Amino acid sequence: MKSIVVTEFGSSDVLEARETETPEPDPGEVRIEVAAAGLNFADVMQRRGHYRGGPEPPFVPGMEAAGTVDAVGDDVDREVGDRVVALADGAYAEYVTAPEASLFDVPESMSFAEAAGFPVQFLTAHNCLHNWGDLTAHDRVLVHAAAGGVGTAAVQLADHAGAESFGTASTEEKLELASDLGLDHGVNYEEADFRETVDAETDGEGVDLVLDGVNGETFDRSLDALASFGRIVVYGAASGDVARPETTDLLFENKSVLGFHLGNAIEEGPSRVLGAVSDLQRLLAEGELEVVVGETFPLEDAAEAQEYLETRRSVGKVVLEP
Repeated sequence: MKSIVVTEFGSSDVLEARETETPEPDPGEVRIEVAAAGLNFADVMQRRGHYRGGPEPPFVPGMEAAGTVDAVGDDVDREVGDRVVALADGAYAEYVTAPEASLFDVPESMSFAEAAGFPVQFLTAHNCLHNWGDLTAHDRVLVHAAAGGVGTAAVQLADHAGAESFGTASTEEKLELASDLGLDHGVNYEEADFRETVDAETDGEGVDLVLDGVNGETFDRSLDALASFGRIVVYGAASGDVARPETTDLLFENKSVLGFHLGNAIEEGPSRVLGAVSDLQRLLAEGELEVVVGETFPLEDAAEAQEYLETRRSVGKVVLEP
């Protein structure tokens, strides 16, 4: 089968298409014929060698794949032909194996490209907003990269919860997309300071919750933009920089910082993290929510796709199609 391999840590040039052995499912696993693989910024961080606990080269990147079950291992209650999407390591390939517990059904009404944008972005957004961020309808929430994969999910979920939302993006076109999804206040961070916008729109009170996948200076400014008793949920570090908050600021201003990592959270608290799956799937099936697929690339163009993602030209979900 064809796979994309990270041959060494570095730029997108280290991604190479190779013929690799088709995997066989172990007990408790299925094999998926991949129709679409979702890209995440974590893939870029792993390729650069900046992802804590990430794999060592050579490895096949990717963590979510949608397609059809074409083989099942022992003790698996699945059928060949099932339409599924999975949290699966090594998704940049024509076939991938995944534990049965990591599978989600894909309805006929949803394309595989859309399905590949469901697990990471919607589970991250929902958990950051609700299970970690304790979002209520009375809250104001700030979502960074509001037109990205997690961002587009978070904007919709915040709107569905009745919260007032602020969002940042690098272009007016991205902000228009986020606005169409329910964003109340958009900030082009290339032209304006989101802290000033938050202050102006909240009479200086600030926001109650921030979703930050950027980190670095963005985190520092977000902490300043928080109201008393506000929370920041950090779920990534796309900037490559790591912020170190002054604990006295947290202490005297009654602010909280929480971390969320989807993979580790599922491993340590699956019922907590996955409890909303059925509701999310229902809302997607009913059209109350949507997976925004921004761009698709052939599998062999994975290097171009990752570069498209890391240079922040993308909107919504970027997908590879074998």
